[in-house]
Parts: sequence; structure tokens; C-alpha cells
Amino acid sequence: MDWKTLRAAFPRTVPVLMGYLFLGAAYGVLMASAGYPAALAVGMSAAVYAGSMQFAAVPLLAGADPLGAFALTLLVNVRHIFYGVAMLGKYRGAGSWRPYLIFALTDETFAVNSAGQVPPGLDAGRFYGAVSLLNQSYWVLATALGCALGAAARFDTRGISFVMTALFVSIFTGQWLDSPEHRPALAGLGAAAVCLALFGPDSFMLPAMGLIVALLLAMRPWLEGSGGTEKPAAGPLPAGNRPDDPGEEACP
Repeated sequence: MDWKTLRAAFPRTVPVLMGYLFLGAAYGVLMASAGYPAALAVGMSAAVYAGSMQFAAVPLLAGADPLGAFALTLLVNVRHIFYGVAMLGKYRGAGSWRPYLIFALTDETFAVNSAGQVPPGLDAGRFYGAVSLLNQSYWVLATALGCALGAAARFDTRGISFVMTALFVSIFTGQWLDSPEHRPALAGLGAAAVCLALFGPDSFMLPAMGLIVALLLAMRPWLEGSGGTEKPAAGPLPAGNRPDDPGEEACP
């Protein structure tokens, strides 16, 4: 990785840096308060790098239900399948960077790499790799900072895991405001509400995620049908082809 590419990628990642500093530190504090060593927390941020799933894994680490943990991990992160499909075109020519780009495709990295254009003169694979590498480095360093803070200052950490809920609420709100299509969001809210009523707050997540995936798959034909391309607006006809042109007769 060359410095020119890193310097070009860094401004794109500053919003992610601001968010990850707080979220990663919160995860480190949570792990430290649960009695886990800093090496485990930092190692998970480096090798797992799953954001919300890392928060959910804190109580799972003490449990004895590996199958449930696997199922929860799969359902919570199933959205990454769609991220991967969406990035196939951009990552196709990434070369040796492609395996890492697949691994490091978080919500925030997807948002940056899918929306941004590669600066002129830079290799696309290296640029996407620089964005991904910078974002993960923020998360890992913030986790280490949180572990140090949690070990040095003992305080009540109840409710700190809600930071991920707050993050997803803010992401949901932004997407709701930016997108004119609200049916997927309403389907997700409805599925979560139904499963919460049926299974209770301690057991609703797995069935809710499964129901959301099933609903989105069932709705796909209608969503794709309504998202067709609009016909371009007709521009003005050339002179002589307009019915009201006094100089020429209208063309049939």
C-alpha cells in the first residue's frame, strides 16, 4: 500500500473514523467490564471484525450454545450477502486485494466504496483496499483504547451496548429519509413487532431476522418491478419540427 493511495482514501473515511472511535471504544470497555482480556477483544476486532455481532457476542462467549451463536451470527450478518453482490462489479479487478475486500466489507465500508469514485490516476483495487484497511484500523485501535479505559477506570457499564442500537436507528433514519421506497423498512418493522409479541424480548431476534429475509425475498419481484427506469423527459424539438414554428411546417 502506497502513501499516495492512503492519503487519497483518508478523507473519505473521516466520518467512519468519528463513529468507530466511539463504537470501538465502547466495545473495548464492554469486554473489559465483562472480565475478558484485552488480547481477546483486540483479536476479535482484527479477525472477526463484525461490529454489531461483536457486541452481541459478549454474552454469547460465556454461554454453552455454539449452534445458537452460529445461527445468530448468520442471521445478523446475512445482509452482507447483498453487499457482496452489489460490489461484484467494483471489486472484480481488485486482484490480490479482493479476499481482504470481501472480509472487510462492513456497513460503513460498503457505504464509502459503493458511493465514491476512485480518484484519477489511482488503482481501483488499491484504493478500495486503502478505505477498507483504514476503517478496520480505526476499529481495532478504538477497541484497544476502550480496553485500556475499561481496565483503568471502573464504572457502571450498564446500557453501553445500546450504542449499536443507536447506530442502527440513525442509519435506518437516514435511509428512510433518503429513499422514496419504504416498503422494505415497513416489512422489517412489522416482522420485528410480530416476533416480539409472539416470542418476547429475549427470543424474538432469530425468528424476526428469518422472517425479514423471507419477506424481502417474497417482495423482490414487486420491488424490482416498481424500481424500473423512468422514461427520460422529452426535450424541446429542433426548430422546424415544432408545430408552432412559424418558419417550417411540423414534421409528421
